[in-house]
Amino acid sequence: MQKIIGKTPFNGTEDQKKRLQEAIEKHKSDPGALMPILHKAQEIYGYLPIEVQSIIAEGLELSLEDVYKVTTFYSQFSLAPKGKYEISICLGTACYVKGSGEIADKISSILGIKPEECTEDGKFSLTACRCIGACGLAPVITINKDVYGRLTPDDIEGILAKYA
Repeated sequence: MQKIIGKTPFNGTEDQKKRLQEAIEKHKSDPGALMPILHKAQEIYGYLPIEVQSIIAEGLELSLEDVYKVTTFYSQFSLAPKGKYEISICLGTACYVKGSGEIADKISSILGIKPEECTEDGKFSLTACRCIGACGLAPVITINKDVYGRLTPDDIEGILAKYA
């Protein structure tokens, strides 16, 4: 099954689908089954594309709309694939007033993606968040577990080159 949403094609395998269907069968009679099944689905696929949400909706006899409402309400669920290197840029107040908007623009320009997208090669994904908890280092980005602070747009190319 291959479908392109944005830049990234969905390439679910039969094994992944089988594992998801097993999780649905295991939990479908449990009260509140949707949440554990969504967590399992994200563990299996790495994110929750509409194709996966459709399988879950059908298996639980829910509307796709009901499944979509839950996946978009909770921040732990991702509708887009994540790259090998997950870049998170803080757009909270402290970071934003110190220029994180320009840094986000620079990252987008270099990688050719917007927040909540992944590069075509699967190497980088970009997420905008509201606070990383490092306001004293504003503006801040993280790449996986690495934290970079007191940034200017001129710093970004060199930082990204470390991961290329």
